[in-house]
Amino acid sequence: MLLSFSVSNFRSFDGEQTFSLVASNRLSTSPERHTVAIPNSDDRALRTGVIYGANGAGKSNLFKALRLLKTIATSTRNKDARIRREAFRFGSGPEKPTVLDLQFLVDDQVYRYGVKLDDTQVLEEWLARVSRGNEHVLYERRVGSKGDVQVELGKIPDADEKFKALALIGGPRNQSFLETVFSTLELSSVPAEIRSVSIWFYMVLRLVSPRNSSKSLGKRFAADPGLLGFAGKFLKSSSTGIEHLAFFSTPLTEDEFLALVPENVLPDQTRLSEGDSWEHALPDGDVVKVQKNGGTKYFKLRLQAAHQADSGQMVPLDIAEESDGTRRLLELIPVLDALKLPDMVYFIDEVDRSLHPMLVRNFLESFLTSSRDSNRQLIMTTHESSLLDQDLLRRDEIWFAEKDSAGATRLYSLLDFKIRNDLEIRKHYLQGRFGAVPFLGDASRLMEGNG
Repeated sequence: MLLSFSVSNFRSFDGEQTFSLVASNRLSTSPERHTVAIPNSDDRALRTGVIYGANGAGKSNLFKALRLLKTIATSTRNKDARIRREAFRFGSGPEKPTVLDLQFLVDDQVYRYGVKLDDTQVLEEWLARVSRGNEHVLYERRVGSKGDVQVELGKIPDADEKFKALALIGGPRNQSFLETVFSTLELSSVPAEIRSVSIWFYMVLRLVSPRNSSKSLGKRFAADPGLLGFAGKFLKSSSTGIEHLAFFSTPLTEDEFLALVPENVLPDQTRLSEGDSWEHALPDGDVVKVQKNGGTKYFKLRLQAAHQADSGQMVPLDIAEESDGTRRLLELIPVLDALKLPDMVYFIDEVDRSLHPMLVRNFLESFLTSSRDSNRQLIMTTHESSLLDQDLLRRDEIWFAEKDSAGATRLYSLLDFKIRNDLEIRKHYLQGRFGAVPFLGDASRLMEGNG
């Protein structure tokens, strides 16, 4: 679970701003539905965070900052590759480093991971275990005055000689030590805590952009018939007009298959056992598949949605022909399916993009209802004001992003305001009481000026 994330000198963030999902002890609203106990602490973590703000206020930049940190933590880099950190441009941003600092919960342990970076290198990096406010450093990495990468290890009980030798080397200047360890060593040589942190970034932290394409889901649906069935049922229950989803299969010759698949991703077919299969997603969303079943067979699969005509006949449509809202729902379905898993963190930017307000609220309510007795967490940026309901969300789960006079984003929580428990916060938000809404000019005067 994400506990707090601090960012400075990135896009619209100038000085340090912190987004926190540590529950306030001043509130007691449905603790079992909204919060999770943090081990070795008297605090609790919030299951949900919803961030509001006017267009251009910077709420999506928080999403992008976390995406940058995940990229740093999980990506290998070519020697001369630059870091696209996008410093704050209305001050001394280009000359100052960007700092990203994250606290999160994994395997019943709180960790703090962060980086300080410029356009070409990861200047500093740190990983520490946190218990009752005290930090035990696992490693600290920095770039020395001569450009050498120096890694200082803390006490790591299961650190073997290969891990210690890699720490002496340090790794590339533009790459995190966390990724250097995970991409260089065999898994058995990666200390347990380092491994857990890496897997959290790789597998647990999921970031869903409004620009995610439903085309990329084809391979996942092709490999998981259960997910495909769930997706069809969900779309039908959401009044999209879809009865079910299915793949339309076209046989391919071996030459046709080889012409569609890049050589660098082709499978070693000699290692495919009887009954095995392999899928590859094409740029247009179709999927090519090779299957060993009484011989080697090749197929191209196209995801289609079945609609029922007045005559009762089922009419298939390609997913590309569906509405924006239906495709957006399709993109979010893996999030709903992942709610079956005990530990997942999803950050969805612009969750309301092309979706009806009732579907957005139902999505959030379904998450809260299904997430008891788990460490699942859902963070969203949105404009959908119907979620501003104290019967649905706690005050510390509602956050705002607003720019100051210098164009820098400021983050703050509804908890910063003294309000009654029965206050209709949606109405007061739209009236501007909490800020984070657009200030509109007089459109009629603008029109007169163009007359």
